[in-house]
Amino acid sequence: MTFTDRFDLASLRLGASVLWATDDFFAEKENLLSRHDAEWREHAYTDRGKWMDGWESRRKRHPDGTADTSLHPDFSDACIVRLGLPGIIRGVCVDTSWFRGNFPEACEILGCAAPIDAPLEVLLDPATVWTPVLGRAALQGNSKNLFAVDCPFAFTHVKLVIYPDGGVARLRVYGDVVPDWRRMGHARGEIDLAAAESGGDVVACSDMFFGERRNLIMPGRAVNMSDGWETRRRRGPGHDWAILRLAAPGEISRLEIDTNHFKGNFPDTCSVEVCSAPGAVVADLKDTTWRELLPRTRLQAHTRHYFEPELARLGSVTHVRLNVYPDGGVSRLRVWGTLDDAARTALGVTRLDTLPVDRAEAELKACCASKRWLAAMLESRPFGTVERVYAASDRAWASTGPEDWHEAFRAHPRIGDRKAATHGWSAQEQAGMGAAPEELQHAMAAANRAYEERFGFLYIVCATGKSADELLTIIRERLDNPPERELEVAASELHRITTIRLAKLLTP
Repeated sequence: MTFTDRFDLASLRLGASVLWATDDFFAEKENLLSRHDAEWREHAYTDRGKWMDGWESRRKRHPDGTADTSLHPDFSDACIVRLGLPGIIRGVCVDTSWFRGNFPEACEILGCAAPIDAPLEVLLDPATVWTPVLGRAALQGNSKNLFAVDCPFAFTHVKLVIYPDGGVARLRVYGDVVPDWRRMGHARGEIDLAAAESGGDVVACSDMFFGERRNLIMPGRAVNMSDGWETRRRRGPGHDWAILRLAAPGEISRLEIDTNHFKGNFPDTCSVEVCSAPGAVVADLKDTTWRELLPRTRLQAHTRHYFEPELARLGSVTHVRLNVYPDGGVSRLRVWGTLDDAARTALGVTRLDTLPVDRAEAELKACCASKRWLAAMLESRPFGTVERVYAASDRAWASTGPEDWHEAFRAHPRIGDRKAATHGWSAQEQAGMGAAPEELQHAMAAANRAYEERFGFLYIVCATGKSADELLTIIRERLDNPPERELEVAASELHRITTIRLAKLLTP
């Protein structure tokens, strides 16, 4: 698969937007993401100059009047694009169509993994980390400049920088969708397993002469007949089909097959089959055993069809094949279902593997604040499986010592401290203490003071599932430990806390 056959993460259909540009004097920045190729209007002018279908900045001029901009390599313009869906970028097209004497000499692209709804002031903050995606690359005028990208991280925003100025007609950002399930917040319930937003894909089809295959899983309903999957008219035996890879293995509970806008060219009937083939490529699916989920069923024109009681209960599956007889158009296919615990955890591992270094460090630091442990975990990425995450954590922990333990201790709030109630995971872990009567809380505060005077560090205990009485009993018992022994006990408890927090990090 070439990178241009992947999702355009900067597509307006997926919700992408151009948020900001240093300058768009001649042509508006919003043109960059227009769905259709740039056009040329020979005699069209505006009050600012020649009408151009793209983003174009004014000419750079140095304050000292120097005309040669090559003497000032830092001259540049830039724009920020919020991607429609977060994802790993596999390639970009910087299209300079119709920009012939006014195209930039070069460009570069950077990525940021801020929240998808991050305000502009956050993105423009100098403290925000932008990771190189495409190094400075020469551009050709009036051309679709294609660049493959080798960067393993998922981004929500990209910054296009052009040197020194000029015009770009279109920006396409091709890649693989990596949903932020922790922000989406619905991985535990019924979801559309095939949707582009979920990370599903239409990996193959028999034909798409009139309508692109990925239209089947785009957001919303089709806006017209061109916004669906439509095959040419079949003049022989057989039927048409499309194969969807689900976002993750899941059990299908209902289907929606929408023939919206297809009135004289909808399929006569359809059927749906499924298989379980984790990690399979398209070639492998030809020899896979497909099982019938929905038997051959008649369709209607311009209609949303819903199927639930008709579906076979086949357990967890990874792929769906929509068969249409003999040919025709379907605008959308929704595959509603639920993920099992293993699938949800696998999504969490993918997310951790694809976070840029700064984001991954921040999230892992919430599990354990030891710099040595953090460095070892970051070095171990990508993990690939949940088992490798925990194995890497154990190895990283084995490399730590007393100084690292003390460093991590200092990041924890005291047991029973008021700020623990608003301290993220600490609030969950200390739920038993938060509900304790005032008298018991005073007793814990006194025990904390005695503990810190004796040992010189905070009382560290795995508080998950423990009542306030249990936590108080444990600290009083541990006050009798020799200092060397207590440091080892506290470190062991911290390791348990780290493992529990990793599980929370990996479970959307």
